[in-house]
Amino acid sequence: MVSRRYRVLVIAASIGMLLVLLAGVLVTNTESGEGCGTDWPLCNGKFIPAKTLESAIEYSHRMISGVVGLLILLTYVITYRKYKTDREPNLYAGGALLFTVVQALMGAAAVKWPQSPPVLALHFGISLFAFACTMLLVVWAYRNSGHIAGEQPRFTVPTSFHPRIMLTLVYSIVVIYLGAYIRHTDSGGGCLGWPLCNGEVIPAMDGATGIVFVHRVAAAIMLLLVIGMNLHIRRGGRAAQGIARSGLWALVLVVTQIASGALLTATFGNENVYIFANLLHNLIVSFFFGILADMTIRSRILRERRN
Repeated sequence: MVSRRYRVLVIAASIGMLLVLLAGVLVTNTESGEGCGTDWPLCNGKFIPAKTLESAIEYSHRMISGVVGLLILLTYVITYRKYKTDREPNLYAGGALLFTVVQALMGAAAVKWPQSPPVLALHFGISLFAFACTMLLVVWAYRNSGHIAGEQPRFTVPTSFHPRIMLTLVYSIVVIYLGAYIRHTDSGGGCLGWPLCNGEVIPAMDGATGIVFVHRVAAAIMLLLVIGMNLHIRRGGRAAQGIARSGLWALVLVVTQIASGALLTATFGNENVYIFANLLHNLIVSFFFGILADMTIRSRILRERRN
């Protein structure tokens, strides 16, 4: 049985990792990446940086990342000691630790050496994977809070669920990467107006306009995939009871994500509001990805029990 103390620990780790992810987004949106110069882990050669907004944002991001990194390490150690015979929580805790280390190294490299937008967008993806691992650990802890950890549920799902959900998860990575690429290429103003792009159904596909328009089309396809996934799950009837609710949450989040994208377009030019709209956009997509990841893993586990 998973203890309350352990659940509190993994919740803290997950919240911390989400703060790291959002702090990274804030650094990008405020162009504070060079707030500490090319020094790492110091900031402009000092332990306490100069009192500029850019240095404060960048250094805060580093401090949060360092504290959360220690929390992730503690979570991994305790998970291994308490549940060493259960592969699932150790996989999540180990994944969180691995991706946390990788993102820290990529962050240091971005400070020391100039990075291209595709590489910087990948940094966000690594942070997203780290958060997803902690979110999966929280979900696992609560699912096992009322019975022996590792005990399998009694229901199963049709074997066709897993490949369909896996396809949706993989495609979501493409859409999320495109969104991160927009931030790191400062292409947010490429499509003014919504749902039309600069007043056109199909705009000229050049520069920032092409990047944003491709992301919009990809997001629309994402919505259709999630709708199709839910219809597929509903056809499973009672056999889908262990996963149907998560599918509905994924649908709600992808619709909300698209709405927040429209909000980004509406607030472009209003720097203060735009930053918060961007943080909201990334907050929603983080939970959306985490739920899809959980659905993918659950559908595989339950499918394996059926075979």
